[in-house]
Amino acid sequence: VQLQASGGGLVQAGGSLRLSCAASGRTFSSYAMGWFRQAPGKEREFVARISWNGGTANYTTSVKGRFTISRDNAKNVAYLQMNSLKPEDTAVYYCASGRFYIGTDNPSSYDYWGQGTLVTVSS
Repeated sequence: VQLQASGGGLVQAGGSLRLSCAASGRTFSSYAMGWFRQAPGKEREFVARISWNGGTANYTTSVKGRFTISRDNAKNVAYLQMNSLKPEDTAVYYCASGRFYIGTDNPSSYDYWGQGTLVTVSS
């Protein structure tokens, strides 16, 4: 199973980015997908997750109303649309494929991870 995250970059505060995660090697539509991030000197933290069919999405409090997770099961791609970005959103963002059709906020419920894409938000 391979997950390829892309779409990171440098953006000014208030700007937007869309991250993509292309998956291969398993039946993408059968598993939850999640996005996590790790800022310098901090532990990896949950950002958002989406169920196998996109019917359920959950977010960490700090990104609610600004980020939107989605998926296209026909293309085997998950997305994270990030709007109104803040400097505190600066981190390496990782996508992950869940062990089951519904994920959790806990990294242990994901068994495959992408390589990460760096998002830098300048003030």
